[in-house]
Amino acid sequence: MKSKIILVTVFLLIGFVILLSCFIATKNIILEVLTITVGVTLYHFAMRLTVAIIVNLIMKNQADHTNIWFREKGFEKKLYKRLRVRKWKNHLPTFRPERFDTNRRTVKEIIGATCQAEVVHEIIMIFSLLPIALIPYLGGGVALIITSALSMLIDLLFVILQRYNRPKLIRIMARFPELKGLNKSL
Repeated sequence: MKSKIILVTVFLLIGFVILLSCFIATKNIILEVLTITVGVTLYHFAMRLTVAIIVNLIMKNQADHTNIWFREKGFEKKLYKRLRVRKWKNHLPTFRPERFDTNRRTVKEIIGATCQAEVVHEIIMIFSLLPIALIPYLGGGVALIITSALSMLIDLLFVILQRYNRPKLIRIMARFPELKGLNKSL
């Protein structure tokens, strides 16, 4: 997954540079729309990679899961049941699956990875709103608002996934602190 995202980001960057050059040379309205579209898409991909790298450099999967931010809230179990998280959670892709590998990592390490992944996706949700600030300069308000909102919703799914799995992992860790080789269907 990681290599695919990097590859798409590189192609978007190349496409953006080519389209921007062509637009500057021709001032063609179609090229302008394509340049803005590719540019905003590039932003979303590059921003995700950048946030993940920076958060990893800072946190190094060492988040304190007992911090109030990461603790399960009273309403969450009911919400996750209503959202049927258990049915769709295994269909979401994982950017760094090795960090959640239950055969190589201790439960504590996996819990740290869930905290870090949650932070990454929460920051991405905030940065997903930045293209809306470009509306006065680029126009396309509806498109920028819709893409930003959809981007936030997608990242919210990943936040929910981390918060859904973490309480179960914490209970397992309390009983078996150095356990490796967990069941894949947590």
